[in-house]
Amino acid sequence: MSKEKPRVSLVVIGHVNAGKSTTTGHLIYKCGGVDKETIAKYEKEANEVGKPTQKFAWVLDNLKAERERGITIDISLWKFATKQFEFTIIDVPGHRDFIKNTITGTSQADVALLVVDASHGGFEEGISRGGQTREHALLAFTLGVKQMVVAVNKMDDKSVNYSQSRYEDVKSEVATYLKRVGYKPAKVTFVPVSGWEGDNITEKSANMPWYDGPTLLDALDKVSAPKRPTDKSLRIPIQDVYKIGGIGTVPVGRVETGTIKPGITAQFAPSGITAEVKSCEVHHESLDEVGPGTNVGFNVKNVALKDIRRGDVASNADDNPARGVTSFEAQIVVMNHPGKITKGYCPVIDCHTAHVACTFTSIKQKLNRQTGKVVEENPEFIQNGDAAIVTLEPSKPLCVESFAEYPPLGRFTIRDMKQTVAVGIVKSTIKDESV
Repeated sequence: MSKEKPRVSLVVIGHVNAGKSTTTGHLIYKCGGVDKETIAKYEKEANEVGKPTQKFAWVLDNLKAERERGITIDISLWKFATKQFEFTIIDVPGHRDFIKNTITGTSQADVALLVVDASHGGFEEGISRGGQTREHALLAFTLGVKQMVVAVNKMDDKSVNYSQSRYEDVKSEVATYLKRVGYKPAKVTFVPVSGWEGDNITEKSANMPWYDGPTLLDALDKVSAPKRPTDKSLRIPIQDVYKIGGIGTVPVGRVETGTIKPGITAQFAPSGITAEVKSCEVHHESLDEVGPGTNVGFNVKNVALKDIRRGDVASNADDNPARGVTSFEAQIVVMNHPGKITKGYCPVIDCHTAHVACTFTSIKQKLNRQTGKVVEENPEFIQNGDAAIVTLEPSKPLCVESFAEYPPLGRFTIRDMKQTVAVGIVKSTIKDESV
Protein backbone atom coordinates (compact mmCIF):
# COMPACT_ATOMS: atom_id res chain seq x y z
CA MET A 1 0.00 0.00 0.00
CA SER A 2 1.47 3.34 -0.96
CA LYS A 3 1.62 5.96 1.76
CA GLU A 4 0.25 8.64 -0.54
CA LYS A 5 -3.42 7.67 -0.75
CA PRO A 6 -5.76 10.11 0.95
CA ARG A 7 -7.28 8.65 4.10
CA VAL A 8 -11.05 8.52 4.36
CA SER A 9 -13.02 7.50 7.45
CA LEU A 10 -16.11 5.47 6.64
CA VAL A 11 -18.84 5.05 9.22
CA VAL A 12 -21.17 2.09 8.74
CA ILE A 13 -24.68 2.80 10.00
CA GLY A 14 -28.13 1.21 9.83
CA HIS A 15 -30.66 -0.71 11.88
CA VAL A 16 -29.55 -3.63 14.05
CA ASN A 17 -29.33 -6.87 12.03
CA ALA A 18 -29.37 -5.01 8.70
CA GLY A 19 -26.09 -6.81 8.02
CA LYS A 20 -23.65 -3.95 8.67
CA SER A 21 -20.87 -6.07 10.16
CA THR A 22 -21.34 -8.87 7.61
CA THR A 23 -21.25 -6.48 4.62
CA THR A 24 -18.26 -4.58 6.01
CA GLY A 25 -16.45 -7.79 6.98
CA HIS A 26 -16.91 -9.12 3.45
CA LEU A 27 -15.54 -5.88 2.00
CA ILE A 28 -12.44 -6.04 4.21
CA TYR A 29 -12.02 -9.73 3.36
CA LYS A 30 -12.19 -8.98 -0.38
CA CYS A 31 -9.81 -6.02 -0.09
CA GLY A 32 -7.09 -7.88 1.73
CA GLY A 33 -7.76 -6.65 5.26
CA VAL A 34 -8.26 -10.19 6.59
CA ASP A 35 -6.65 -13.40 5.36
CA LYS A 36 -8.45 -16.61 4.40
CA GLU A 37 -7.12 -18.50 7.44
CA THR A 38 -8.70 -15.97 9.80
CA ILE A 39 -12.05 -16.20 8.00
CA ALA A 40 -11.82 -20.02 8.05
CA LYS A 41 -11.14 -19.87 11.81
CA TYR A 42 -14.10 -17.50 12.35
CA GLU A 43 -16.30 -19.75 10.22
CA LYS A 44 -15.37 -22.75 12.35
CA GLU A 45 -16.04 -20.82 15.59
CA ALA A 46 -19.34 -19.46 14.25
CA ASN A 47 -20.48 -22.93 13.25
CA GLU A 48 -19.54 -24.33 16.67
CA VAL A 49 -21.82 -21.85 18.44
CA GLY A 50 -24.60 -22.34 15.87
CA LYS A 51 -24.29 -18.96 14.11
CA PRO A 52 -22.93 -19.93 10.67
CA THR A 53 -24.11 -16.72 8.98
CA GLN A 54 -21.86 -14.61 11.18
CA LYS A 55 -18.40 -15.47 9.84
CA PHE A 56 -17.73 -12.12 8.12
CA ALA A 57 -19.26 -10.15 10.96
CA TRP A 58 -16.83 -11.85 13.34
CA VAL A 59 -14.06 -10.01 11.58
CA LEU A 60 -15.39 -6.87 13.25
CA ASP A 61 -17.25 -8.17 16.28
CA ASN A 62 -14.20 -9.59 17.95
CA LEU A 63 -15.32 -8.88 21.48
CA LYS A 64 -16.57 -12.06 23.13
CA ALA A 65 -19.74 -10.49 24.54
CA GLU A 66 -20.61 -9.19 21.10
CA ARG A 67 -20.11 -12.54 19.45
CA GLU A 68 -22.44 -14.25 21.83
CA ARG A 69 -25.21 -11.72 21.25
CA GLY A 70 -24.26 -11.21 17.62
CA ILE A 71 -24.20 -7.41 17.82
CA THR A 72 -21.48 -4.77 17.62
CA ILE A 73 -21.03 -2.91 20.89
CA ASP A 74 -17.86 -0.85 20.85
CA ILE A 75 -16.56 0.96 17.83
CA SER A 76 -14.18 -1.18 15.75
CA LEU A 77 -11.59 0.39 13.48
CA TRP A 78 -10.39 -1.48 10.38
CA LYS A 79 -8.57 -0.55 7.21
CA PHE A 80 -8.91 -1.37 3.53
CA ALA A 81 -7.67 0.28 0.36
CA THR A 82 -9.44 1.10 -2.90
CA LYS A 83 -7.72 2.42 -6.05
CA GLN A 84 -8.05 6.01 -4.83
CA PHE A 85 -8.21 5.93 -1.05
CA GLU A 86 -7.18 4.26 2.14
CA PHE A 87 -10.35 3.72 4.16
CA THR A 88 -10.60 3.35 7.90
CA ILE A 89 -13.92 1.69 8.69
CA ILE A 90 -15.75 2.66 11.82
CA ASP A 91 -18.33 -0.08 12.27
CA VAL A 92 -21.00 1.26 14.53
CA PRO A 93 -23.60 -0.47 16.70
CA GLY A 94 -27.24 -0.41 15.64
CA HIS A 95 -28.97 -1.31 18.90
CA ARG A 96 -30.86 1.57 20.45
CA ASP A 97 -29.02 1.12 23.77
CA PHE A 98 -25.71 1.78 22.07
CA ILE A 99 -26.51 5.01 20.26
CA LYS A 100 -23.97 6.85 22.43
CA ASN A 101 -21.22 4.84 20.74
CA THR A 102 -22.81 5.53 17.38
CA ILE A 103 -22.53 9.27 17.98
CA THR A 104 -18.85 9.02 18.91
CA GLY A 105 -18.16 6.94 15.79
CA THR A 106 -20.23 9.06 13.43
CA SER A 107 -18.67 12.32 14.60
CA GLN A 108 -15.34 11.10 13.23
CA ALA A 109 -16.44 10.04 9.76
CA ASP A 110 -16.05 11.56 6.29
CA VAL A 111 -18.42 9.22 4.47
CA ALA A 112 -21.39 7.16 5.68
CA LEU A 113 -22.30 3.74 4.37
CA LEU A 114 -25.95 3.21 5.25
CA VAL A 115 -26.84 -0.48 5.20
CA VAL A 116 -30.56 -1.12 4.68
CA ASP A 117 -32.19 -4.52 5.07
CA ALA A 118 -34.29 -5.18 1.92
CA SER A 119 -35.98 -8.29 3.31
CA HIS A 120 -39.75 -8.15 3.85
CA GLY A 121 -40.36 -7.15 7.46
CA GLY A 122 -36.70 -6.26 8.02
CA PHE A 123 -36.86 -3.09 5.93
CA GLU A 124 -40.15 -1.98 7.44
CA GLU A 125 -38.81 -2.46 10.97
CA GLY A 126 -35.63 -0.51 10.24
CA ILE A 127 -37.35 2.49 8.65
CA SER A 128 -40.28 2.63 11.11
CA ARG A 129 -40.44 5.46 13.63
CA GLY A 130 -38.75 3.32 16.26
CA GLY A 131 -36.15 1.93 13.83
CA GLN A 132 -32.58 3.16 13.64
CA THR A 133 -32.33 3.72 9.89
CA ARG A 134 -33.89 7.17 10.23
CA GLU A 135 -32.07 8.16 13.39
CA HIS A 136 -28.65 7.09 12.11
CA ALA A 137 -29.12 8.93 8.80
CA LEU A 138 -30.14 12.06 10.68
CA LEU A 139 -27.20 11.77 13.06
CA ALA A 140 -24.79 11.33 10.17
CA PHE A 141 -26.10 14.43 8.39
CA THR A 142 -26.05 16.61 11.52
CA LEU A 143 -22.59 15.49 12.49
CA GLY A 144 -21.40 16.71 9.11
CA VAL A 145 -21.10 13.44 7.21
CA LYS A 146 -22.28 14.90 3.92
CA GLN A 147 -21.38 12.00 1.60
CA MET A 148 -23.42 8.84 1.70
CA VAL A 149 -23.53 5.49 -0.07
CA VAL A 150 -26.54 3.22 0.57
CA ALA A 151 -26.13 -0.57 0.42
CA VAL A 152 -29.52 -2.22 -0.05
CA ASN A 153 -28.59 -5.49 1.62
CA LYS A 154 -30.01 -9.02 1.88
CA MET A 155 -31.00 -9.07 -1.81
CA ASP A 156 -30.38 -12.85 -1.55
CA ASP A 157 -33.09 -13.22 1.13
CA LYS A 158 -35.89 -15.62 0.17
CA SER A 159 -38.46 -12.83 0.49
CA VAL A 160 -36.50 -10.64 -1.98
CA ASN A 161 -34.89 -13.14 -4.34
CA TYR A 162 -32.86 -10.42 -6.12
CA SER A 163 -36.08 -8.66 -7.21
CA GLN A 164 -35.65 -5.35 -9.02
CA SER A 165 -39.07 -4.05 -7.99
CA ARG A 166 -38.34 -4.65 -4.28
CA TYR A 167 -34.99 -2.84 -4.69
CA GLU A 168 -36.70 0.12 -6.41
CA ASP A 169 -39.35 0.32 -3.64
CA VAL A 170 -36.74 0.31 -0.88
CA LYS A 171 -34.58 2.81 -2.77
CA SER A 172 -37.42 5.28 -3.29
CA GLU A 173 -38.54 5.13 0.34
CA VAL A 174 -35.00 5.59 1.69
CA ALA A 175 -34.34 8.41 -0.82
CA THR A 176 -37.49 10.24 0.32
CA TYR A 177 -36.36 10.05 3.93
CA LEU A 178 -32.76 11.08 3.15
CA LYS A 179 -34.11 14.11 1.30
CA ARG A 180 -36.12 15.09 4.37
CA VAL A 181 -33.00 14.82 6.52
CA GLY A 182 -31.03 17.11 4.19
CA TYR A 183 -29.18 14.82 1.77
CA LYS A 184 -29.58 15.29 -1.98
CA PRO A 185 -30.79 11.88 -3.22
CA ALA A 186 -29.28 12.52 -6.68
CA LYS A 187 -25.84 12.58 -5.04
CA VAL A 188 -26.36 9.41 -2.98
CA THR A 189 -25.32 6.16 -4.67
CA PHE A 190 -27.57 3.14 -4.04
CA VAL A 191 -26.14 -0.35 -4.56
CA PRO A 192 -28.15 -3.61 -4.25
CA VAL A 193 -25.90 -6.13 -2.44
CA SER A 194 -25.73 -9.33 -0.49
CA GLY A 195 -23.20 -8.92 2.32
CA TRP A 196 -23.42 -12.63 2.95
CA GLU A 197 -23.16 -14.00 -0.60
CA GLY A 198 -20.91 -11.16 -1.80
CA ASP A 199 -23.14 -9.91 -4.66
CA ASN A 200 -22.03 -6.46 -5.90
CA ILE A 201 -19.57 -6.04 -3.02
CA THR A 202 -16.42 -5.97 -5.15
CA GLU A 203 -17.63 -7.73 -8.31
CA LYS A 204 -20.75 -7.33 -10.42
CA SER A 205 -23.45 -9.84 -9.51
CA ALA A 206 -24.76 -12.32 -12.07
CA ASN A 207 -27.94 -12.54 -9.96
CA MET A 208 -28.93 -8.93 -10.74
CA PRO A 209 -28.48 -8.44 -14.52
CA TRP A 210 -30.99 -5.56 -14.31
CA TYR A 211 -28.57 -3.45 -12.23
CA ASP A 212 -25.99 -1.51 -14.24
CA GLY A 213 -24.54 0.75 -11.53
CA PRO A 214 -21.25 0.49 -9.61
CA THR A 215 -20.30 -2.22 -7.11
CA LEU A 216 -20.07 -1.17 -3.46
CA LEU A 217 -16.28 -0.90 -3.74
CA ASP A 218 -16.52 1.27 -6.88
CA ALA A 219 -19.14 3.49 -5.25
CA LEU A 220 -16.82 4.07 -2.27
CA ASP A 221 -13.92 4.72 -4.61
CA LYS A 222 -15.90 7.56 -6.23
CA VAL A 223 -16.40 9.66 -3.08
CA SER A 224 -14.64 13.04 -2.94
CA ALA A 225 -11.54 13.25 -0.77
CA PRO A 226 -12.29 15.39 2.28
CA LYS A 227 -10.45 18.69 2.66
CA ARG A 228 -8.24 18.67 5.73
CA PRO A 229 -7.70 21.82 7.81
CA THR A 230 -3.95 21.56 8.59
CA ASP A 231 -3.53 25.32 8.97
CA LYS A 232 -5.75 25.52 12.06
CA SER A 233 -4.62 24.90 15.64
CA LEU A 234 -4.47 21.29 16.82
CA ARG A 235 -7.70 19.69 18.10
CA ILE A 236 -8.09 15.99 18.97
CA PRO A 237 -11.33 14.91 20.69
CA ILE A 238 -10.30 11.96 22.88
CA GLN A 239 -12.14 8.72 22.20
CA ASP A 240 -10.38 6.37 24.63
CA VAL A 241 -7.41 6.35 26.99
CA TYR A 242 -5.20 3.30 27.48
CA LYS A 243 -2.44 2.40 29.89
CA ILE A 244 0.14 0.39 27.99
CA GLY A 245 2.80 -1.50 29.94
CA GLY A 246 6.29 -0.12 29.40
CA ILE A 247 4.94 2.90 27.52
CA GLY A 248 2.49 4.65 29.83
CA THR A 249 -0.68 6.64 29.22
CA VAL A 250 -1.91 6.68 25.61
CA PRO A 251 -4.95 8.80 24.67
CA VAL A 252 -6.54 7.89 21.32
CA GLY A 253 -8.63 10.12 19.06
CA ARG A 254 -8.95 11.54 15.59
CA VAL A 255 -6.94 14.61 14.63
CA GLU A 256 -9.67 17.02 13.47
CA THR A 257 -7.53 20.09 12.76
CA GLY A 258 -3.81 20.93 12.89
CA THR A 259 -0.99 18.40 13.34
CA ILE A 260 0.47 16.55 16.31
CA LYS A 261 4.13 15.57 16.61
CA PRO A 262 6.40 14.21 19.31
CA GLY A 263 7.99 16.94 21.45
CA ILE A 264 5.04 19.33 21.61
CA THR A 265 3.29 20.06 24.90
CA ALA A 266 -0.27 18.79 24.74
CA GLN A 267 -2.95 20.60 26.72
CA PHE A 268 -6.17 18.79 27.57
CA ALA A 269 -9.44 20.67 27.89
CA PRO A 270 -11.51 21.17 29.99
CA SER A 271 -9.06 20.15 32.79
CA GLY A 272 -6.14 22.29 31.59
CA ILE A 273 -3.64 19.45 32.24
CA THR A 274 -0.46 19.71 30.13
CA ALA A 275 2.03 17.00 29.21
CA GLU A 276 4.82 16.36 26.75
CA VAL A 277 3.97 14.15 23.77
CA LYS A 278 6.61 11.39 23.59
CA SER A 279 5.43 9.51 20.49
CA CYS A 280 2.54 9.24 18.00
CA GLU A 281 1.27 5.98 16.55
CA VAL A 282 -1.14 5.28 13.70
CA HIS A 283 -2.19 1.65 13.17
CA HIS A 284 0.86 0.50 15.22
CA GLU A 285 3.35 2.59 13.21
CA SER A 286 5.36 5.37 14.88
CA LEU A 287 5.10 8.63 12.93
CA ASP A 288 6.89 12.00 13.21
CA GLU A 289 3.79 13.99 12.38
CA VAL A 290 0.09 13.17 12.16
CA GLY A 291 -2.38 15.43 10.36
CA PRO A 292 -6.16 15.79 10.20
CA GLY A 293 -8.45 12.88 9.44
CA THR A 294 -6.25 10.28 11.11
CA ASN A 295 -6.95 8.27 14.24
CA VAL A 296 -3.85 8.57 16.41
CA GLY A 297 -2.64 7.14 19.69
CA PHE A 298 -0.10 9.40 21.42
CA ASN A 299 1.95 8.72 24.51
CA VAL A 300 2.04 11.51 27.13
CA LYS A 301 4.58 11.87 29.94
CA ASN A 302 3.67 11.89 33.64
CA VAL A 303 -0.12 11.84 33.28
CA ALA A 304 -2.27 9.33 35.13
CA LEU A 305 -4.88 7.32 33.25
CA LYS A 306 -7.68 8.86 35.34
CA ASP A 307 -6.66 12.42 34.46
CA ILE A 308 -7.77 12.13 30.82
CA ARG A 309 -11.13 10.80 29.66
CA ARG A 310 -13.31 10.34 26.59
CA GLY A 311 -14.74 13.72 25.63
CA ASP A 312 -11.60 15.70 26.53
CA VAL A 313 -9.94 17.65 23.71
CA ALA A 314 -6.17 17.65 23.20
CA SER A 315 -4.47 20.70 21.70
CA ASN A 316 -1.04 22.33 21.52
CA ALA A 317 -0.37 24.33 24.72
CA ASP A 318 1.70 26.85 22.71
CA ASP A 319 -0.78 27.42 19.89
CA ASN A 320 -4.27 28.65 20.79
CA PRO A 321 -5.03 25.74 23.15
CA ALA A 322 -8.56 24.38 23.64
CA ARG A 323 -10.44 25.51 26.74
CA GLY A 324 -13.50 24.40 28.65
CA VAL A 325 -16.62 26.57 28.36
CA THR A 326 -18.95 27.90 31.07
CA SER A 327 -21.76 28.35 28.53
CA PHE A 328 -22.34 28.52 24.80
CA GLU A 329 -24.86 29.93 22.35
CA ALA A 330 -26.21 27.52 19.74
CA GLN A 331 -28.61 27.30 16.85
CA ILE A 332 -30.75 24.18 17.17
CA VAL A 333 -33.56 22.43 15.31
CA VAL A 334 -36.05 20.39 17.37
CA MET A 335 -36.97 17.21 15.53
CA ASN A 336 -38.32 14.63 17.81
CA HIS A 337 -39.54 15.95 21.16
CA PRO A 338 -42.96 14.86 22.45
CA GLY A 339 -43.71 18.12 24.25
CA LYS A 340 -42.51 21.68 24.65
CA ILE A 341 -38.94 22.70 25.43
CA THR A 342 -38.71 25.57 27.89
CA LYS A 343 -36.01 27.35 29.88
CA GLY A 344 -34.51 24.98 32.48
CA TYR A 345 -34.73 21.86 30.27
CA CYS A 346 -31.63 19.69 30.91
CA PRO A 347 -30.99 16.97 28.30
CA VAL A 348 -27.68 15.31 27.32
CA ILE A 349 -25.59 17.04 24.68
CA ASP A 350 -23.38 14.85 22.50
CA CYS A 351 -20.63 16.90 20.91
CA HIS A 352 -17.59 15.24 19.24
CA THR A 353 -16.78 12.46 21.77
CA ALA A 354 -18.26 14.21 24.83
CA HIS A 355 -21.62 13.38 26.45
CA VAL A 356 -22.62 16.03 28.99
CA ALA A 357 -25.95 17.17 30.44
CA CYS A 358 -26.57 20.86 29.66
CA THR A 359 -29.29 23.26 30.84
CA PHE A 360 -31.20 25.60 28.53
CA THR A 361 -30.61 28.88 30.40
CA SER A 362 -32.40 30.96 27.76
CA ILE A 363 -34.31 30.58 24.50
CA LYS A 364 -33.38 33.81 22.73
CA GLN A 365 -35.04 33.61 19.33
CA LYS A 366 -37.27 31.39 17.28
CA LEU A 367 -36.18 31.24 13.61
CA ASN A 368 -37.70 30.33 10.28
CA ARG A 369 -35.98 27.05 9.38
CA GLN A 370 -35.80 27.79 5.66
CA THR A 371 -34.66 31.44 5.71
CA GLY A 372 -33.01 31.70 9.15
CA LYS A 373 -34.97 34.95 9.84
CA VAL A 374 -36.13 35.68 13.39
CA VAL A 375 -39.82 34.85 13.88
CA GLU A 376 -40.12 35.57 17.61
CA GLU A 377 -37.86 37.05 20.30
CA ASN A 378 -37.62 35.27 23.70
CA PRO A 379 -40.30 32.65 22.98
CA GLU A 380 -41.91 30.87 25.95
CA PHE A 381 -41.16 27.47 24.45
CA ILE A 382 -40.04 25.66 21.30
CA GLN A 383 -41.32 22.38 19.89
CA ASN A 384 -40.98 19.93 16.97
CA GLY A 385 -40.00 21.59 13.73
CA ASP A 386 -38.80 24.81 15.39
CA ALA A 387 -35.35 26.31 14.87
CA ALA A 388 -34.03 28.52 17.65
CA ILE A 389 -31.04 30.33 19.12
CA VAL A 390 -30.51 29.13 22.69
CA THR A 391 -27.95 29.44 25.49
CA LEU A 392 -26.73 26.23 27.07
CA GLU A 393 -24.80 25.71 30.29
CA PRO A 394 -22.95 22.42 30.84
CA SER A 395 -23.51 20.65 34.18
CA LYS A 396 -19.84 19.65 34.31
CA PRO A 397 -16.73 20.90 32.51
CA LEU A 398 -17.01 20.59 28.73
CA CYS A 399 -14.94 21.69 25.74
CA VAL A 400 -16.76 22.79 22.58
CA GLU A 401 -15.76 25.30 19.87
CA SER A 402 -17.74 27.50 17.52
CA PHE A 403 -18.86 25.67 14.37
CA ALA A 404 -17.42 28.44 12.17
CA GLU A 405 -13.89 27.92 13.55
CA TYR A 406 -13.77 24.18 14.24
CA PRO A 407 -16.75 22.43 12.60
CA PRO A 408 -16.12 18.96 14.12
CA LEU A 409 -16.16 20.46 17.64
CA GLY A 410 -19.14 22.70 16.95
CA ARG A 411 -21.83 20.18 15.90
CA PHE A 412 -23.93 18.41 18.46
CA THR A 413 -27.05 16.36 19.05
CA ILE A 414 -29.45 16.69 21.97
CA ARG A 415 -30.62 13.40 23.43
CA ASP A 416 -33.37 12.63 25.89
CA MET A 417 -35.57 9.57 26.52
CA LYS A 418 -33.12 7.38 24.56
CA GLN A 419 -33.59 9.32 21.33
CA THR A 420 -32.23 12.30 19.44
CA VAL A 421 -34.65 15.14 20.14
CA ALA A 422 -32.74 17.99 18.48
CA VAL A 423 -29.54 18.81 16.61
CA GLY A 424 -27.50 21.96 16.56
CA ILE A 425 -24.32 23.92 15.95
CA VAL A 426 -22.34 26.10 18.36
CA LYS A 427 -22.45 29.80 17.42
CA SER A 428 -20.22 31.21 20.18
CA THR A 429 -18.69 30.15 23.51
CA ILE A 430 -17.79 31.71 26.82
CA LYS A 431 -14.43 30.21 27.81
CA ASP A 432 -13.77 29.02 31.33
CA GLU A 433 -10.91 31.26 32.46
CA SER A 434 -10.58 29.59 35.88
CA VAL A 435 -8.51 26.66 34.53
